[in-house]
Amino acid sequence: MLPLADVAAASTAVAAVPARTAKIAALAALLGRAGPGDVATVVTWLSGELTQRQIGVGYALLREPPAPAAGASLTVGEVEARFTAIGALGGKGSTTARREALAELLGRATAEEQAFLVRLLIGDLRQGALAGVMTDAVAKAAGVPATAVRGALTLRGDLAAVATVALAEGRDGLAAIRLEVGRPLSPMLAGTAADVPAAMAKLGAAAFVDAKLDGARVQVHRDGDEVAVFTRTLDDVTARLPEVVTLARALPARAVVLDGEAIALRDDGRPEPFQVTAARFGTRGARTAPLASQFFDLLHLDGADLLGEPLSARAEALAATVPAEHVVARARAQDATQAQAAFDAALAAGHEGVVVKALDAPYAAGRRGSGWLKVKPVHTLDLVVLAAEWGHGRRRGFLSNLHLGARDEGSASGWAMLGKTFKGLTDELLAWQTEQLLARETRREGIAVFVRPELVVEIAFDGVQTSTRYPSGMALRFARVKRYRDDKTAAEADTVETVRAVGGR
Repeated sequence: MLPLADVAAASTAVAAVPARTAKIAALAALLGRAGPGDVATVVTWLSGELTQRQIGVGYALLREPPAPAAGASLTVGEVEARFTAIGALGGKGSTTARREALAELLGRATAEEQAFLVRLLIGDLRQGALAGVMTDAVAKAAGVPATAVRGALTLRGDLAAVATVALAEGRDGLAAIRLEVGRPLSPMLAGTAADVPAAMAKLGAAAFVDAKLDGARVQVHRDGDEVAVFTRTLDDVTARLPEVVTLARALPARAVVLDGEAIALRDDGRPEPFQVTAARFGTRGARTAPLASQFFDLLHLDGADLLGEPLSARAEALAATVPAEHVVARARAQDATQAQAAFDAALAAGHEGVVVKALDAPYAAGRRGSGWLKVKPVHTLDLVVLAAEWGHGRRRGFLSNLHLGARDEGSASGWAMLGKTFKGLTDELLAWQTEQLLARETRREGIAVFVRPELVVEIAFDGVQTSTRYPSGMALRFARVKRYRDDKTAAEADTVETVRAVGGR
């Protein structure tokens, strides 16, 4: 059985080294020591997730961990079993039972093990072991080409499962993995282009320009009367989307695998705010907002896998299989002028941008394919830093996660918080802002350091969403730091009214 201490030490080592090759080597060495029963768990944990996804544990239950143990005694298998047992607790008194079970578990963990488990449980394992790094580590540990692991991941959609096969059966085991209708694939992701001309120039040829919907990514599998619907993270949400199931069963095909979006639309066909889709998507109860299906790719049709076919062929098959009203708005552009017109039309229709797609691009499942490039208008605001939180891993010792505020004359503090971000911060900027913020410190609460609202920071973001977390009722989507504005004072920061105008509120 693999000691938990080995996993915690590897996590610390991976977080401490910036070089991708060093991260891969550390992860591969750990995987090489893991037995068949531990590989999937280790891969999942070091990718920042639990195998159970959720076990009902949040920061409140971890705020005051017990004193760490003097020596290591826990194994990966034992901790995994404990997590499963904690997740199964329910009913009256379950919160107390979870707290006691967690305290008993953490009390047996050393300081390093305890820090690892707490970060894992709160989803804060920032160590740079992203999917691409872990995929290469699996290949190195198994002694197989990385392309073989990626190819298997394309079809299996579960890196932990692929890792188990790779380390147990090698290249032959990976080669035996096939697309299976009913089993989700890792979705293909899009790269980013600064604007439409840049996207067209990068592709260098005619392209499809698809409207980029602000909905929920869905992958729909049908085999006869059996239909399964999966999310971008491969969760099965079939029971929540009866309208998608009904549509899939009505298609003129026996077996299909479709990629697209489920989105709430208004009566005029314009999209509802993302929160409406998200709320409807997440409910298991009454369905007040129907979700429309909008598909943009066809990966399998009646026994034939289409992943390796060019997009132009998949698009033709999609159009012949799915009613036009359920195919995403798509234009074929010969040049940047035509692509820009499609972009403008998508924005006018209420969508968040476009995805420009090469006509000859295969479906690169599980990867950010260069054949797909998303283009969205970039919004920026000049906001004030209200507080910052101490970082973890590589950012330990630095103030990282910024609390962002807009001027709000209607509030007692004079500021409206719009969310947090640690995105876009270089090492140099982290060091600078830590020094500047500590010089402005007013108080501390847990890991947060509150400061005088003086530093103005330019924030790029993708949109404004409704939020019940903040008194303003708004939060920025995908906020990231562009630069600090030493040429502006806090009095010149953007107002909450400006934010509402950007969000159409």
